[in-house]
Amino acid sequence: MADDHNAQGPTTGVAPHLTIPSRGGQAAIEFYTKAFGAEELIRHMAEDGERLMHAHLRINGGSVLLNDEFPEYGGEQDIAPKGVTLHLQVDDADEWWNRAMLAGAVPVFPLADQFWGDRYGQLKDPFGHSWSIGSPIKTK
Repeated sequence: MADDHNAQGPTTGVAPHLTIPSRGGQAAIEFYTKAFGAEELIRHMAEDGERLMHAHLRINGGSVLLNDEFPEYGGEQDIAPKGVTLHLQVDDADEWWNRAMLAGAVPVFPLADQFWGDRYGQLKDPFGHSWSIGSPIKTK
């Protein structure tokens, strides 16, 4: 885990910032590490010592930021994530899919060869966030 200020978050581009329900932020870091090979760059706990204020992960070369719910700062409590899917374009969709399933992801759209030329599927993580995994169909 890097200690420098640059690990706080990306300085360019667009990065998802996930709010994790039910104080699950620290468990989410563990899940994303197992399921997607996330590298934890920084973790800041809130003053209560229990909730995750901010974390910065690198997954497959991209940044993902996350935190626990903080309803006292205007956020919602017991949120149910919906309406967004985070996509991972990877070198081997089967490998990434299987690793995510072993870590506890739930399939939503089965991994299969698709008409557009990718092997693609969708899953939900244990915190309710939707992910898709895709890679070009391998030619034999």
